Amino acid sequence: MKFEIDRDALLEPLQFVSGVVERRQTLPVLANLMISVKNGRLTLVGTDLEVELSASLDSIRSAVDGAVTIPARKFSEICRSLPGTAPLVCSLEGRRMSIVSGRFRSHLATLEIIDFPTIEMDPVLVEMQLARADLKRLLDKTSFAMGHQDVRYFFNGMLVVAGPDKLTTVATNGQRLAVNHLPGAYAVSNMQQFIVPRKGVVELLRMVKDDTQELLVQFSRNHLRAVSSQFCLVTKLIDATYPDYERAIPAGGEVILVGNRREIKDALTRTAILANETYRNIRLELTPGNLGIYANNPLQEEAEENVPVDYDGAGLKIGFNVDYIIDALSAIDGDRVQMTFIDGNSAMLLAGPDESLSRFVVSPMIL
Repeated sequence: MKFEIDRDALLEPLQFVSGVVERRQTLPVLANLMISVKNGRLTLVGTDLEVELSASLDSIRSAVDGAVTIPARKFSEICRSLPGTAPLVCSLEGRRMSIVSGRFRSHLATLEIIDFPTIEMDPVLVEMQLARADLKRLLDKTSFAMGHQDVRYFFNGMLVVAGPDKLTTVATNGQRLAVNHLPGAYAVSNMQQFIVPRKGVVELLRMVKDDTQELLVQFSRNHLRAVSSQFCLVTKLIDATYPDYERAIPAGGEVILVGNRREIKDALTRTAILANETYRNIRLELTPGNLGIYANNPLQEEAEENVPVDYDGAGLKIGFNVDYIIDALSAIDGDRVQMTFIDGNSAMLLAGPDESLSRFVVSPMIL
């Protein structure tokens, strides 16, 4: 096997594929990338057995077909350290990979390609074409609410609900909830639900960009595959039944506050500096025309700020995790935000005043 390629052309695909490779591995081959050359095309593949990433490049020269696996971290660091315009010549010499660029020469140990695991995709159940910008926006506005190392393992991922007229993403850790919709015409006859694990969502976010290029997204019973012009991601899905998230969305709340989203977010950010570092709790006090924000900590340090808002109801005091509110406010589009309450012991619903595609719920904390 042999190929020549410019360092700049290789670096981005190499960093994308190497990102999935963990530093600590149970199998030596999982620390490697699979590199193959076939019909003048270079393919890079990395995996951790749960997620598989691959990238293909046509911009190679002097190509000789073949395949091998080499250490991902070492190869990436070598390529990053070379000058931007440097051409690389990589060739397999016995059981070592030779890398030559200008006056630099190195040899990396290899492992047999037969030992490299790949993820086999099940028959496709749902297939759709999505603009990368639309998918990125959907993931950005939902993924922050996923659980992390939760014993309820289905919370450590994102629910994707595919229907004929919309694609819905849902994430929760049991204390907050994010629900977002992407309207469209999809080739789906019945509602289908899939749970994408946290790492699959993180890697998919690395793959999508804020542009109009389309991405082919496929779901099978056990896998998700996303394919762009250069990159491909395959991730296993979480085999579980996701809770009925609609039941967690407060209904019938009559205590409604509308205010400037940026002003409220900035006030919360300042006040949160003196919130309890462990519990991150703050207190909201609603009075006509005003939202009071209060924080304190075990050192008896305090902070408060008042924000003018559109509210003419009765007084209300309620506590929340300040970081959860700030995350939700960051995901809401537009200059205004509507915060809906039922009482001082119930969850808060956040959304844009005229927004029906995004909803965020934050559970209260004991004051």
